[in-house]
Amino acid sequence: MLNLSALRERFGEKAQENASLAPYTSARIGGPADLLVTISSADELADAVQICWREALPFTLLGGGSNILVSDKGLRGVALLNRAKAVEFRAGPEPILWAESGVVFSNLAHRAVTKGFSGLEWAATVPGTLGGAVYGNAGAFGGDIARDLLRAEVLLESGRAWWPVESFGYGYRTSVLKRGELQAVVLAAEFKLKNARPEEIKTTIDQFVARRKATQPPGASMGSMFKNPPGDFAGRLIEAAALKGTRIGNVQISPVHGNFFVNEGETSASDVLALIRLAQDAVMQKFGVQLELEVELLGEW
Repeated sequence: MLNLSALRERFGEKAQENASLAPYTSARIGGPADLLVTISSADELADAVQICWREALPFTLLGGGSNILVSDKGLRGVALLNRAKAVEFRAGPEPILWAESGVVFSNLAHRAVTKGFSGLEWAATVPGTLGGAVYGNAGAFGGDIARDLLRAEVLLESGRAWWPVESFGYGYRTSVLKRGELQAVVLAAEFKLKNARPEEIKTTIDQFVARRKATQPPGASMGSMFKNPPGDFAGRLIEAAALKGTRIGNVQISPVHGNFFVNEGETSASDVLALIRLAQDAVMQKFGVQLELEVELLGEW
């Protein structure tokens, strides 16, 4: 039996029992958590995680809810909904952006335009929160976290610490945190930016947004379903296997882009998983390539 009393006492009405997680995922799919706690600041996030560690409570961090698929049975333990959104722009010859981990990452790129700060234009179309981006080395259009992160504040069981970018062991869409090599939670991050004319930054962002709209489908999806295999593209392989438009229940492999699975209505996580397995099997049989999930499977399967 989980002891949730300490979290209830600390967070009051911000702690909801047996709350559905579907509204908090980009695909609008997923069952309930035993306890859903809404977090409003980095300090609250640190408090909540420390309580979970102390009480031996399993917990899952939710940001923008992209790049995850929550099972129909939901999550046992605690879901921490990260809404820590403080932001600070520090002007100078080498400007710095500091932000808490619950900020929507694309929002930072757009806000930097008004300050004349360049460097995060690639992030203008990246879904999810800053914490998730730092955790998974998010990237697009030739940029990624590993290139632009200066340092990040993390919470370890021993306390809070600032890690330089080198400590994250970044690889393609992965880090020491995502690989499970170290246990830590991202609280905030700092980025190194450059001074530039706002109109030039906006032009670049507008070009990236237009390219993203032209190549990726609208609607409720989890983002890219699979990692791109070396020297190839998951979407190309899925299309070549004649799977675009394939559906199970109300989830469909997008006719626009083969690496996006779109929720067309009331659907289940089990239908999504069945479509994932179908795509993996078809690509393996036709091309001998094992597609590796970029989306994380959360909960009981």
